[in-house]
Amino acid sequence: MSINEIDIKKCSGKIAKFSELKLCSSLEKAGANKDLIDTILTSVKEELYCGITTKEIHNRAFALLKGKNSYLASKYKLKKAIYELGPTGFPFEVFVSRLLKYSGYTTETNVVLQGKCVTHEIDVIAEKENTITFIECKYHSDQGLKCNVKVPLYIQSRYLDVKAIYNKTNKQHLGKGWVVTNTKFTKDALKYGNCAGLYLLSWNLPINNGLKDRIDRLGLYPITVSTLLTKREKQFLINRNVVLCRDLLKDVFYLDHLGVSEVRKKKILGEIKQLCS
Repeated sequence: MSINEIDIKKCSGKIAKFSELKLCSSLEKAGANKDLIDTILTSVKEELYCGITTKEIHNRAFALLKGKNSYLASKYKLKKAIYELGPTGFPFEVFVSRLLKYSGYTTETNVVLQGKCVTHEIDVIAEKENTITFIECKYHSDQGLKCNVKVPLYIQSRYLDVKAIYNKTNKQHLGKGWVVTNTKFTKDALKYGNCAGLYLLSWNLPINNGLKDRIDRLGLYPITVSTLLTKREKQFLINRNVVLCRDLLKDVFYLDHLGVSEVRKKKILGEIKQLCS
């Protein structure tokens, strides 16, 4: 049986064929060179079997990459790192707010606004060039879940309720509503969202401007990408609003609070500086 004929199990539970091209592409995007990619691909192929999960493949590739270069391994685990921002959705809302801030927006999180019928708590409000944008974030901690049509339906109704009186009482122009998710949208969610005029932002959409593209372009990696910080340390930092790697560069004293040794601190900050460069 050819390697590319082996059935693998995706996070959604669906069965697909193993793709050398996809694995090589993900490693290349993390910055691995051809020799390293070939080495990892050879090792992964030796361990493939029918029914292996994409998670197992990713974890094996990650471990091999980490053994060679922790910085590249951090970039490679970006998608998983976004899921690790949980268990609540608030760190993800802060993360989205920071992404927009570094793109020239002025942002606020968890703002309560009066609609025509009821009040609404908006996850993120962003302002740029006298235009206000309402952003609702849908965070999933389960990689197999997608953002279904109920989400844009619900958000559009809230947006219209606020819009009904917003332009009458505010000087800024109200732009289209946004729905941001760390997973993907179902076909119906995309169809309805686009028809309703919502801006849909997911892991890989819009093409070349999805969450992954924005993070890589701006160098705004979440603190959870670090391969040197422990899970407990990451949660400690997130609880203190250190959501981005670059936040830690400004608040290094938190590593002292955690009792991190000087030798280990130097390694952690070296990794973080590489990610932020």
